[in-house]
Amino acid sequence: MANNKTPFWKKFSIKNLFHRRPNRFIELLCQQAQLTVEGMEALNAYFEKPTRRRAEAVDKIESSADEVRRILIDELNRTFVTPFDREDIHSLSRAIDDMLDYAYTTVVEMSILEVEPNQHMRTMGELLAKAAHEVLLGVQRLADHVGVTQTHTIRIKQLENQVEQEYRLALADLFAQPKDTEHIVQMLKLRETFRHLSNAADRGDEAANVLSDIVVKMG
Repeated sequence: MANNKTPFWKKFSIKNLFHRRPNRFIELLCQQAQLTVEGMEALNAYFEKPTRRRAEAVDKIESSADEVRRILIDELNRTFVTPFDREDIHSLSRAIDDMLDYAYTTVVEMSILEVEPNQHMRTMGELLAKAAHEVLLGVQRLADHVGVTQTHTIRIKQLENQVEQEYRLALADLFAQPKDTEHIVQMLKLRETFRHLSNAADRGDEAANVLSDIVVKMG
């Protein structure tokens, strides 16, 4: 009977020898970051037209990202050697996850409190989508050009500052309006929404801090 198995020595070509398989943890972090980008885009779609279907889209993406994080934590618990400090892997994963969580809770509370989107929310949402994209690029570069990651961390921090500036403008507008009872109730609802968006930006800033730490340690 003929043996059709490929000879052992043919499996090790020069091409295969120098081909590096992407690290599993970087792959999972990239998946998390990509889902966060998609979640922020879904959040912005909701801001443009707040329908139940668009709210459910944010929910679905957040659930998918949670599953990726669970897999990452499981891999982390079962792996002895990691591409960089396991504490940094855990912290970066958590910060990315928190960004998307705040996008999700923004939609949830807007739905419960019956809050309509306004221009301040749209502006912060657009900035958060850009920040999420920079996080994704920063994580991707860990696999090939770790020095470039630092460029993306700077951009993330710049975007976080812009979100905070818009957050302060939004609060100033709230407090500048008439102070009747109805407005005070609406003000409390809007302030809660603005706070969630600000927190999402803060978690992006935390992701940038962890990425910077990784760059320093790998340098």
